[in-house]
Amino acid sequence: MSTNTTLRVALIGYGSAARIFHAPLLAGVPGLELACVCSSRPDAVHADWPGLRVVATPAEVFADATIDIVVIATPNDSHYPLALAALQAGKHVVVDKPCTVTLADAEHLLQVAAQQGRVLTVFQNRRLDSDFLALQQVLADGTLGRVVQVDSHFDRYRPVVPSRWREEDLPGSGLWFDLGSHLVDQALVLWGLPDAISLDLACMRDGSEVNDWFHAVLRYDTTRAGLRVILHASTLVADLGPRWTVHGTSGSFTKFGLDTQEDTLKAGQRPQLDALMDWGRDSHPGTVLQMAVMPGVASPVSVRFEAPRPSGNYLAWYANLRDHLAGRADLLVTPEQVRAVMQVLTLGEQSASQGRVVSLR
Repeated sequence: MSTNTTLRVALIGYGSAARIFHAPLLAGVPGLELACVCSSRPDAVHADWPGLRVVATPAEVFADATIDIVVIATPNDSHYPLALAALQAGKHVVVDKPCTVTLADAEHLLQVAAQQGRVLTVFQNRRLDSDFLALQQVLADGTLGRVVQVDSHFDRYRPVVPSRWREEDLPGSGLWFDLGSHLVDQALVLWGLPDAISLDLACMRDGSEVNDWFHAVLRYDTTRAGLRVILHASTLVADLGPRWTVHGTSGSFTKFGLDTQEDTLKAGQRPQLDALMDWGRDSHPGTVLQMAVMPGVASPVSVRFEAPRPSGNYLAWYANLRDHLAGRADLLVTPEQVRAVMQVLTLGEQSASQGRVVSLR
């Protein structure tokens, strides 16, 4: 492996995840170098990154002793064999979500990573969404009191089924393993592993081969005094409702609109970590409605105010990995968290197939 202070990174795959997210983010973080891309479409890579080295097979990446980190941004069912080969070649590995398509595969990768003394982590960039960061601040302030119900929606209006692997009947395809990976991870960061899950999956669009709608309820009966966290996503919502609605004993948090970073990256912007300026700024902050009991007043008095509006920053995800490998920071997405998300995803599938609530403890 490279002994340079700059970590050399190889990106396997050059589909939408690699092109929109990984390549520009890696290029924007000092201390990381996008050294090569493994792709069957070198012309597409060179159109975006002239002069960048392109190799035809993952084996060429794994055999390159100068590569420190391998980022896997390929179809979900290929994550396990590629990550396993990369770890066995002595590389640190970043896998685009989900980690794998089964819990057993994820557990095996984590075991191999530990044996090899290498990092295996999952690209959970939406921990750095502006709305998620704002909600974390609201919860930390205690403004809402004890949280009793959460509605986390990631809805879109995409009525035509696109021609891509995510929409084909393959292991790990469908909206639950796609957007569900993000929503589950966010819920577990905020409230931990639930006691149980119930999941409903459906194919709503004409021609859908895999689920394009899901509704999950995470139950926290013993750990959070009955908290219910509802995770929902649909591809057929023309009139979007709130991204977040969080109700507590002392108030509610409501947030409309998605984080802007994905759309900005799709538009071709390439952020730099040391020159972010307005990057990730949320122009539509959430609101808090707080209920206060006033002396001599029979009914609580409500006060509505703007929630915090921190900027999102996906580059910070890769900066954290850089700093962790240099011994300067704890890893943002830990092995325990990687496993927990896969546990919820796979037991959620079991709940949907069996039509029952499934225990996680």
